[in-house]
Amino acid sequence: MPKIISGVHLTRMDLIKTNRKIKLATKGHRLLKEKRDALISEFFKIVDQAKGVRGELTKELVEGRKNIIKSRAIAGRGIVESIAESAPEMGDIEFGFRNVMGIKIPVMEKEVEQPKKEILLHETHKIEEAQSNFMKVNQNLVKLIVAEESVRRIGEETKKVKRRTNSLEHIMIPNLIFTKRYIDLRLQEIERENFFRLKVIKRKMEDRIQNDMNT
Repeated sequence: MPKIISGVHLTRMDLIKTNRKIKLATKGHRLLKEKRDALISEFFKIVDQAKGVRGELTKELVEGRKNIIKSRAIAGRGIVESIAESAPEMGDIEFGFRNVMGIKIPVMEKEVEQPKKEILLHETHKIEEAQSNFMKVNQNLVKLIVAEESVRRIGEETKKVKRRTNSLEHIMIPNLIFTKRYIDLRLQEIERENFFRLKVIKRKMEDRIQNDMNT
């Protein structure tokens, strides 16, 4: 049930101010809905990308494990473990941000670098493939982290925008419209009362003048 906004006065000025607030709130509501729709679209876009990354990550993990098993069979467990221990650490990753409807979304500007192959000793074809598999796993893990953080930020902002949109649509705008109608009706009543009061005063004055003329 809409309510009259507190602090308003039964004046033409407050009626004008309330009407301006209705226009401003309506415009804000429209802009918030556009922002909400854009955020939801971006949200599902990133979710779809994350699904693809997860699928690729799973695929590379499975292939990498198979290649490790084959490498152990070909070169022996000791050599494979020695090569694994001598492999370089994952290189630095550079992150940046892009703006989505006023929200900073993380992006990976520099992907994980492949280690230099010359540091690997006694390498076999399957070891090279396993190495490639797990480097792709690393890359996809970082992409997945970025995607999930983006989804989290967009999700939180979408909730805020939705709350503000609902507040405008179901509380503020109805209350402003109700207040405007109330002020307008009360002003009309006051004008009618003043009109009848003036008519009564006029009639009394005319009667008095008529009486004075008859005496």
